[in-house]
Amino acid sequence: MKILITGAAGFIGFHLSKKLLDDSYQIIGIDNLNDYYDPSLKQSRLEILGKYNNFNFHKVDLKDKAEVDNIFETYQPTHVINLAAQAGVRYSIENPYAYVDSNLTGFMNILEACRNYPVEHLLYASSSSVYGGNKVAPFSTNHNVDHPVSLYAATKKSNELMAHTYSHLYGIPTTGLRFFTVYGPYGRPDMAYFSFTKDILAGKPIKVFNHGKMERDFTYIDDIVEGIVKLIDKAPTDNKDWDESKDDLSTSFAPYKIYNIGNNNPVQLMRFINALESALGKKAEKVYMDMQPGDVLRTYADVSDLERDINFKPSTSIEEGLQKFVDWYEEYYSIEK
Repeated sequence: MKILITGAAGFIGFHLSKKLLDDSYQIIGIDNLNDYYDPSLKQSRLEILGKYNNFNFHKVDLKDKAEVDNIFETYQPTHVINLAAQAGVRYSIENPYAYVDSNLTGFMNILEACRNYPVEHLLYASSSSVYGGNKVAPFSTNHNVDHPVSLYAATKKSNELMAHTYSHLYGIPTTGLRFFTVYGPYGRPDMAYFSFTKDILAGKPIKVFNHGKMERDFTYIDDIVEGIVKLIDKAPTDNKDWDESKDDLSTSFAPYKIYNIGNNNPVQLMRFINALESALGKKAEKVYMDMQPGDVLRTYADVSDLERDINFKPSTSIEEGLQKFVDWYEEYYSIEK
């Protein structure tokens, strides 16, 4: 396999690339290295990946169709894993056009490249945010996801629809991955666990939204990566007899599939904060605030089809995962205990 990973300098892209490089796959990584968060963290990830002989990196923005096509023409990847996206729910309220450029135009260019330079399987990042205001838990890939509460969520839902269209029209096998609150070493500084850690160590108060009355299905990065790796060679096939009145709505008459990748174990925000305090050995000063626009009260992944199809279910506890993150954070930022 020759695998193209977009967003290779990003959080998930870095960990996935490293795992596949360790397993001797040839990886072509692209990333635009934008400054949504500290670019030095992306450079640190790239320095690690750059030590592998089987890694080729190119600074490319997905909205540049000519550059994307050139990468496909040059390397002829057999598989594509699209992880590049403008992330963040709250940022999408302030900077909506960044999401249109990256998540819609960028993904369109990937789909067109997969059509013009055929690949065996396109996997792409979706998000638990597509479930929006859904109150039925756990969230199933059979549930309706037509009520997003942020533009970020709407772009991810759009990706799923775009992928289905290309699966139908051009026979491209596509698999969408709805990630649930991914965390771990080399993570994104805009995520709560990262910013909480920074503020707690600095003696600054942390903002606890909706007065702590929220739950998230936190999923450790190694579990996310294992799920993706196991799905790479599980390209979906078409089903000419598919009937939406009785068949799984995460499948189709086209070679198309959607999976949740989550821990299947929602954690209350206060338990999460307590686990982080325990890992840091320091109590947080908390400022309780109202719910923020675009946020949801709860995420909870039904991963039954993941278990059925690849015999895998994420299982890292929040306590174990946060301890690993804190250990990395203190080493990376040279923090003395």
